[in-house]
Amino acid sequence: MFRFSRARSTVHTIATVTLASIVTGSLLAASTVSSSATTHKAGADKAKPTIVLVHGAFADASSWSGVIQRLQRDGYPVIAMANPLRGLSSDAVYLRSVLDTVKGPVVLVGHSYGGSVITQAAAGDPDVKALVYIAAFIPNVGESAGELATKFAGSTLGEAVNTAPYPLPGGDNGTELTIQQDRFHQQFAADVPVTTAAIMAATQRPVSTLALEEKASKAAWQDIPSYALIAGEDYNIPPKAEQWMAERAHAHTVTVDSASHAVTVSHPAAVTDLILRAARDTR
Repeated sequence: MFRFSRARSTVHTIATVTLASIVTGSLLAASTVSSSATTHKAGADKAKPTIVLVHGAFADASSWSGVIQRLQRDGYPVIAMANPLRGLSSDAVYLRSVLDTVKGPVVLVGHSYGGSVITQAAAGDPDVKALVYIAAFIPNVGESAGELATKFAGSTLGEAVNTAPYPLPGGDNGTELTIQQDRFHQQFAADVPVTTAAIMAATQRPVSTLALEEKASKAAWQDIPSYALIAGEDYNIPPKAEQWMAERAHAHTVTVDSASHAVTVSHPAAVTDLILRAARDTR
C-alpha cells in the first residue's frame, strides 16, 4: 500500500512537472509569436517611401522607364508625374496636388528643369523626406533655370532650339521651345542609341520660356536633405553649374563622367542607386 501510494505520488509529481513544462513552453512560444508579431508590425510601420519622379524640359515621363523598372523590382511605389512645363509656379502647384494624393513619406526626384519644380513644390511639405536632383537645376530663391544655365560656360542649348507661339489664357501668346530633331541626339542624348534618341526627339515635350525665366520663390533644399547626380557630358546644363548648385545645397553628390543630359535613359542604374540611397536614409 505504501509503495503504491508512493508510486502514485511520484506519478503525480512527474505529471505536475510535465504539465508545468508544457504550460511554460506554451507561454514562451506565445511570447515568441507576440514578439515576432510586434517586430513585423514595427517593420510594417517603416514602409518604403513613395518615389515621385518629375521629368524636365524636352522629355516626358517615359524617360524614367529604366529607373521605374528597377525601383518597382525593389518594391518601391512609384509615380512619374507629367510635368506641364508651362511656368514654375503653376507647375509646382500641380506637383503639390499630386503629392497631396500620396500617403506616407516621399522621396522627390527631379531631372533638369524638374529640379526647379521640386525645389518649389516641396517647401513646407513634411512628407517629403529627401530631394534628389538628376542633372538638374537647384535654384535658390530669386533664381531662374535660364539664369543658372548660363552661369558657367558649356551649354550649347540656345543654338539648338526652335521657338513657336502657343496660346495663353486670355488670348495672348506665349513662346515655347523644342530642340531641333536633327540636333537632338548630340545636344540632349549623345550617349543614347541613335534610334532611341530619334524617338525621344519626336516625342519631346516643349517647354515654355515662362518656365525657364520665372524665378523661384522657395528653396526646399534649405530644409530637406538633398542628393545630386552630375552628368559629366551634359550640353544643356554645364556640369560645373550642376556641381556648384549641388555643393551650395550641401547635397550628397555622385558624378557619372560620360553621361549626357539624358542620364535617366542612358544610365538608369546609376540614377536608381542614388534614389535608393536617399530612400534608405529616410527610413
